[in-house]
Amino acid sequence: MKARMNHWTNKIFKPVKPLPSGMYHFQSPQESIKQYRMHLRLEPDGVGLLVLNASTVLHLNQSAAEYAFYLIQQKSLDEVGKLIHSRYRISEDQARKDFSEFSNQVGTLVETHDLAPELYIDLQRMDPYSVELSAPYRLDCALTYKSPSKETASSKDQIRITRELTTDEWKTLLKKASIIGIPHVIFTGGEPTTRPDLAELIAYTEELELVCGLITDGNRLTDPPYLHSLLNAGLDHLMLLLDDEESADWEALKDVLSEDIFTTVHITISKLNKNRIKDILIKLAALKVSSVSLSMESIELKSFLQEAQQFCQQKSISLVWDLPVPFSDCHPIAVEISEQKEYLSGAGRAWLYVEPDGDVLPDQGDTKKLGNFLTDDWNVIWKKV
Repeated sequence: MKARMNHWTNKIFKPVKPLPSGMYHFQSPQESIKQYRMHLRLEPDGVGLLVLNASTVLHLNQSAAEYAFYLIQQKSLDEVGKLIHSRYRISEDQARKDFSEFSNQVGTLVETHDLAPELYIDLQRMDPYSVELSAPYRLDCALTYKSPSKETASSKDQIRITRELTTDEWKTLLKKASIIGIPHVIFTGGEPTTRPDLAELIAYTEELELVCGLITDGNRLTDPPYLHSLLNAGLDHLMLLLDDEESADWEALKDVLSEDIFTTVHITISKLNKNRIKDILIKLAALKVSSVSLSMESIELKSFLQEAQQFCQQKSISLVWDLPVPFSDCHPIAVEISEQKEYLSGAGRAWLYVEPDGDVLPDQGDTKKLGNFLTDDWNVIWKKV
């Protein structure tokens, strides 16, 4: 999903000194009818991240980031008109019009339920991965490598990881991520619902005002009290790893779709299900699933992956490709781009992966250890990326 403001963002901002980098916050006054929160992270080169209500991350180019800064500062239309006019070759009237449009767009997003966890304003999905960042956009936290499902971490990973962080240790790690300026956390595994403290950890991300997602096989989500415990704790979005031959998975999906939470369905294309993929997608479309993640077990299944991608486009189902899932390197974007040029991944740039013991890797399945997020200095870890 992408919000567009192309008629002005590309024409007014020529190279100028960016606004001071850092974190900026706004909380609407208690007496306001519409309650909302905004957190803005400005990078040294002027691009930014705007987090709305600790549930949606907006990627902003320099122009949009500057308007977000003035919105958080609660500048008036006249003030913004004068500020923009003094910095760029644009009239005060046009600056006021542009700022008003940006403010209205943000207001619409604040009031819209069931938003995608990440939106892009005038940035292609590949662009954020090539810029210099002060910290990643997202932290993928594998709470455990234990899993009752078929799709689990490799035995090598399970042997290498000798312990799991305690609840308090995970909270310390999440607090550190918040201080660093990482706005988005995803709990994964293994199967994260095997952790009895999952709802508590989700609630803590809500307390820290982080966007929180969950990747799960969905088995425990068929239990309404458990599902509601996660939603009430502040879960913002989830991905369900679908085994189409498991009736419990379809039951969990239907239960989740009835709730107010953005949901993505992940399908791993295999030799066993390759001839059923279109039927699976037809069934998902009938359930009004709006977001799908696809990967394949091997490159030999490429034609089935491409056919599934085309079907999703025909049905206006958005494709998610950058979350930590089984065979995450074999998704449509990587396959398509690798045929044309070197594939620029967000691993180690836009996101990092934390193992159950706190060790940091550039991505799920990577073997390069950058350090331990709990015990090592963040600057040391980030320099190794």
